[in-house]
Amino acid sequence: MRLVREAMSQETSLSMNAAVVRVGHRVGVNSDTLRGWVKQARINAGEVAGVTTTDAATIKALEREVRELKRANEILLAASSFFARELDPRLPF
Repeated sequence: MRLVREAMSQETSLSMNAAVVRVGHRVGVNSDTLRGWVKQARINAGEVAGVTTTDAATIKALEREVRELKRANEILLAASSFFARELDPRLPF
């Protein structure tokens, strides 16, 4: 990523894509992979809009927690209806 930034600063007419292809070929990294790393680094640095790596990790953890809580609520709802039927003498077994 540093090499891409240096290439762009040394040759101002060089686009990010051209710099990524040039550097990726030199260091043996797939240009698409390197492009993704550079884009994410720019987002993390606040240079462009997007979801930062830490925000993405936080969102993923919160989504996991929501799934677990929904599952727990379903279990509790099923258990409460089961025990309500057990305690109600009017209902057949």
